[in-house]
Amino acid sequence: MRVMVVIGKCAAKSGVVSRIVAAATARGLRVSTIKRVRDEVDLDRPGTGTWHHRAAGAQQVMLASGSRVAVMEEAPPGQHEPDVEALLARLAAVDLVLLEGFRGVVYPKIEVLEPAQDRRPQAFDDASVRAVVAATPVPAPVPWIALDDSVALLACVLAEALPPGQPVPELETQP
Repeated sequence: MRVMVVIGKCAAKSGVVSRIVAAATARGLRVSTIKRVRDEVDLDRPGTGTWHHRAAGAQQVMLASGSRVAVMEEAPPGQHEPDVEALLARLAAVDLVLLEGFRGVVYPKIEVLEPAQDRRPQAFDDASVRAVVAATPVPAPVPWIALDDSVALLACVLAEALPPGQPVPELETQP
């Protein structure tokens, strides 16, 4: 299993992750994703059976059908960020895992920028950022990949993704 992170303060991240998943699965690779969401997001609704299970104190609630299984688990009190290594350990064996969000983890990253964003790319301050993805070229210390270039996105991911626990190597700089 190899891991790559897609970061950016924009909604375009999910589209980039979807394009990478589609390109990778078209090549026969098995892919899983983990998406970081805000703490306010709750996949359950008050009044449902699973909501009542959680409200009663269940630590895990599993929903299962013939086509899908989902597990909701209560995070330990006081945990501010999910433990990415623990999440990765719970996944079934696949070729590639894409993490969406999780800007603080130490895995190689692709940074997604939208044209209207007027901010300094994280690539200038984070050595684990390996490419910047945007609709038009962006000045950055790493290569630019066009937002809709699925081939280049997948090539970058396959070249840069690392197994869990492997340190991110320094980028070679050009003189």
